[in-house]
Order: sequence, then C-alpha cells, then structure tokens
Amino acid sequence: MFKKCVSMSGLALAALAFAGAPVQAAPVVHTQTPTGAIATAVEVPAGSDLIYLSGVLPPVINPSAPAGTAAAYGDTTTQAVNVFKIIKAHLAEKGLGMGDVVMMRVYMVGDPTKDGHMDFAGMMAGYKQFFGTPEQPNKPSRSTVQVAGLAAAGPAMEIEVEAARAK
Repeated sequence: MFKKCVSMSGLALAALAFAGAPVQAAPVVHTQTPTGAIATAVEVPAGSDLIYLSGVLPPVINPSAPAGTAAAYGDTTTQAVNVFKIIKAHLAEKGLGMGDVVMMRVYMVGDPTKDGHMDFAGMMAGYKQFFGTPEQPNKPSRSTVQVAGLAAAGPAMEIEVEAARAK
C-alpha cells in the first residue's frame, strides 16, 4: 500500500562498508501512496542539511487592481503556482529542487466566494503541478490550515517549506 522512495537499503550500505568501498549517505525517504497527494512520512537521515524557507506570499500580478484585494493576486490556483515558483527559485539558489521538500505548511484565508471556506481545491490544482508528477514524484509531508488572516491583505495563502539534503 505504501511506497518508499529510496535509492539504497541499509543492508547494501553495510555490505559496501564491510567491503571497504566508500559508503553513500543514507537517502531521504518519502513514504507515500500512489494516489495520495502528500507523503504519510518523510525520514531525514542524521547529518543531513536542513533548509527552512520562510513563508512565501504570492506576488501581485495585476498592479491596476485595488491594493489589498484578491484581484491583485489572481485566483487561488494562480497564487499557488506563483508561490511554488518562488519557492522553487529559492531552493535552486541552495542547489535543491522541489523533490527535496520534506515538510510544507500551507496557511489559507477564507474565500468569500466559497462561504468563507479556504479554496483547498484551487491550492491543490497549483500544488499538483510541482509535486507527485512524473518529472518530480516526491511529495512532502504537509499541513494545510485555514487562518483568520495573513500578514498582508489580499493573498489567499502563505506557504513555508523545509527541505533536506542527505550528505
């Protein structure tokens, strides 16, 4: 039922060490189901580099829209895609990619067009473009919560991530 994405087992590592061959670092393991949107667990081996990215808000894409309104940022899917693009660029600066994300926290405000509920489906439409794809199959552990407000008025979400690089 669960799939573990690993590149080398512990027994293989021990055999290499015993044979005098150089030992590769233990990999980061994403335990995920084929149909689930997120990992059920992510194991980060001791000694890995951990990178924490602060929360990212979507950029203004329509400067002619009234400041502090959702219209300035686009719909929820557009906002999610733009946030993930920013996160991807920050990770690339550190030599990492979206597959290295091990934990994600998504904070969303209520959408007035959805009776005050967060637009989870809109966020997921953007998320699925970056995680669990054929090109990038890893999915992070994740929490998604609705909050009363964000630091800026207008955006639907703020996303923070933690990434890991096995040494």
